[in-house]
Amino acid sequence: MRKHIIIPIITLLVAVGAVWAAWYFRDAAEPAQAAVAPPSVPVVAGTVQSGDVPIYLLGVGTVIAYNNVIVRSQITGQIIKIAFTQGQTVKTGDLLAEIDPRPYQALLDQAIANRDRDQAQLNNAAANLNRYVPLQQKGFASSQLVDTQKAQLAQLQAIVKSDEGVIEQARTNLSYTRLTAPIDGVTGIRQIDEGNIIHPTDPNGLVDVAQIQPISLIFSLPQTDFVQIQQQMANGALTVLAYSQDDKIRLDEGKLDLIDNQIVQTTGTIRLRASFPNAKRMLWPGELINARLLLETRHGGLTIAASAVQQGPNGSYVWVIGADGTVQPRAVIVAQISDGQALIDSGLRANEKVVVDGQYRLQAGALVRELHGKAAQDANLQSSVEQAIP
Repeated sequence: MRKHIIIPIITLLVAVGAVWAAWYFRDAAEPAQAAVAPPSVPVVAGTVQSGDVPIYLLGVGTVIAYNNVIVRSQITGQIIKIAFTQGQTVKTGDLLAEIDPRPYQALLDQAIANRDRDQAQLNNAAANLNRYVPLQQKGFASSQLVDTQKAQLAQLQAIVKSDEGVIEQARTNLSYTRLTAPIDGVTGIRQIDEGNIIHPTDPNGLVDVAQIQPISLIFSLPQTDFVQIQQQMANGALTVLAYSQDDKIRLDEGKLDLIDNQIVQTTGTIRLRASFPNAKRMLWPGELINARLLLETRHGGLTIAASAVQQGPNGSYVWVIGADGTVQPRAVIVAQISDGQALIDSGLRANEKVVVDGQYRLQAGALVRELHGKAAQDANLQSSVEQAIP
């Protein structure tokens, strides 16, 4: 009987001891597990740089020819020669086309003949007057005869002068039979072919010649920039940079010529004109490009990679890496973002480290592990593109 009672009691005590031991060792293990540090977050870091930073005003503009001329005929006639090819670069005075000169040469010859005839009559009248005056002095010629001869001489002089005008007009019309380039530039598409009759009233003329070296740009900026631009223009000519629409190719560097004489009230913008040497012909009339007006150069400006700047509910901020390897968010004021670099007005100091990639896993106080070299290039940290400042 006693064995039957003792054995269950011993079994129960063993079970209770096992349960107690399990709870005891679990509670002892929990502090050890809590002491294990959380894993570090891999990030790509960058350093706040200090240096000269150009301040740009960004606009969009259209390239226009520096000068543009439609070559039209000033007379009517048949084109007997086309002396240029479409798209050819021409110089001032280069022959472009020739109109049949024969009708205008005939008119010139006729005008010269009339002048010569009237000049002969004038010479004869002058000779007669020279004979009549001595005879009058001797009493052999009346005063009326002398006066009549003087009047005839004056009349013939006027006729000869009129003839000279007709000759000049005929000579001018003859020169119009040669259509020449009025400016240095590039010819466009020819509007009329050889053998056709050209008229002064033809709306498209013969061809369009556009001067592209130098070349101009018309672009717009918000009217709020007007005062700053005026102030900087007082110190000298401002530089304008021309970039392709995707901002990847720098096309040329030029100078600001002027601000338009009125603000466009419907859009609240000001129109500006700049000129470029266009030595490489990267700019072409009608081209839509991005313009950067260099307003000033800030000395000692602080810059970081644009990807470091995040946008939160309270504005712009960056993750700053402390000396202990942990990160904290810090509010910043961004002056501009250009060429992948953000200019910081306030919130950072030179040589501080900030996170430029990998922010999406961060929280205040998180320990980070910096990636360097190829590891940083290959890392796909998937920073939140939506949070980055555009």
